[in-house]
Amino acid sequence: MTAETAPVLTARALLLDMDGTLVNSDAVVERCWRRWSERHGLDFDEVIKVVHGRQGYASMAVLLPERAMEENYAENREMLAAETADMEGVVPVPGAAAFLASLEGLPHALVTSADVPLSTGRMAAAGLSLPAVRVTAESVGASKPDPEGFLKGAAELGFDPADCVVFEDSGAGIAAGLAAGMRVVGIGPRAAEFGPTVHVADLTEVRVEPVAGGGLQLSFG
Repeated sequence: MTAETAPVLTARALLLDMDGTLVNSDAVVERCWRRWSERHGLDFDEVIKVVHGRQGYASMAVLLPERAMEENYAENREMLAAETADMEGVVPVPGAAAFLASLEGLPHALVTSADVPLSTGRMAAAGLSLPAVRVTAESVGASKPDPEGFLKGAAELGFDPADCVVFEDSGAGIAAGLAAGMRVVGIGPRAAEFGPTVHVADLTEVRVEPVAGGGLQLSFG
């Protein structure tokens, strides 16, 4: 469903991905994964289709299926350090600041595949405030598309999964939100092909209003 045809959604809480949803970090992601692709003799165009939304070690496991996971974890630590040191080109997704401001006082959480240093650095580089509740890479045992992160975010906010709406840009993230039993608002060009509940170009097309008695209402367009 596009913003033009989407119904109004009601929810008790929102769960927000970061990269591609609140923050455009594509320039950094592409620089770091291009170097990794060249190191391993892989086609970057195929690699970049895999990495969005996943933790690095999980992407590496898909791309190098015969390799020991210990090597993936080790290279993931190097990747996180490289990404955290590189904030050039990190900018907010259009509408992100106003969207976050509209959530003040409403239940919401950040659910990201980035770790604490990377998520803190990117949100700061984009000039965005961090939600008080955050589920980061350190908080989960399984990467998206596993639903663990979104289920944990709902639990920390104190709401049933069915009462939560996820905001995501990637195939892995959308799959995780749907697997958690949540409705998903897909953000940006990557999201459209993965079957989100609603798809919008960016956060300028989303409006959030509190509902009397608790909860919130989302409208689009």
